[in-house]
Amino acid sequence: MRAITVRSFGGPEVLENLEVPVPAAGAGQVRIRVTAAAVNPVDLATRSGALAEAGLMPVREVTGIGWDVAGTIDEVGPGVTHFAPGDPVIGLRDRLDVPLGTYAEYIILDVTAVALAPSGVSAVEAATIPLNGLTALQALDALDLKPGATLLVTGAAGAVGGFAVELAARRGIRVVASAGAADEPFVRAVGAQWFIPRGDDLADRVRELVPGGVDAVLDAAVLGVAVLGALRNRGAFASVVAGGAPLPLRGTTVTEVWVAADPAGLAYLSSLAAQGQLALRVAGTLPLDRAAEAHTRLATGGIRGRLVLTP
Repeated sequence: MRAITVRSFGGPEVLENLEVPVPAAGAGQVRIRVTAAAVNPVDLATRSGALAEAGLMPVREVTGIGWDVAGTIDEVGPGVTHFAPGDPVIGLRDRLDVPLGTYAEYIILDVTAVALAPSGVSAVEAATIPLNGLTALQALDALDLKPGATLLVTGAAGAVGGFAVELAARRGIRVVASAGAADEPFVRAVGAQWFIPRGDDLADRVRELVPGGVDAVLDAAVLGVAVLGALRNRGAFASVVAGGAPLPLRGTTVTEVWVAADPAGLAYLSSLAAQGQLALRVAGTLPLDRAAEAHTRLATGGIRGRLVLTP
């Protein structure tokens, strides 16, 4: 099979389309024939070597790329009873210690990293759900807000931020969304009660809308300490990027969210997508062998939604 890998870290040019053996599903695993794989910022950090330098992944001779997948189960391993060949699924490859990623024709995942794909949704759209949807969902769970609470979401038009606004609004949380001025129609459409264009003095502008500060911040834009002032004393702050969390000043609770594959969470997100209650945004599709182009486009910025590779 073909798989996109790197044998030396660097820019998009180090991505190689290699011929590798088709892997076999082990106990408690499924093999998925990949239909679509979304391109995420963490893929760029894997390719560049930033994750290896941070000690988050081992350095090996060949490193696979990609976390998100939508496809069809091709083989089930021993002990797997609730999936069968032919099932359409979505999944998250959250382990960086395995040799191949989802930029490939086949991927092996534990059954605990897989859920049935949303019916009525294309595989390309479904591939945008796992990493960003679970990150937003798990960040909201960590904040543990009650209906009626106030939440600031930074980077609210991004892949994580957009899901966070939408999922928070479903919980009855009142959302202050911050993003580019042109993104206001989108973030309001997915549930934001207030909108603030990104820029300086964000904390002061939040407090003009919510005197005393919001109950929680979900910092998808990685603003860190610059936005901590928007939070009330003893409020909750969730950062979705490693190293982006500020110190817990004023009795606040600060959490770095490390996403984990979760079949129940994936199934929930899939059900929302099937009901048309989760905004799935595809910025474009490219064939697998143009992964370097996708990385270049993502690094350039300005993309709304996700680029998706199709083997």
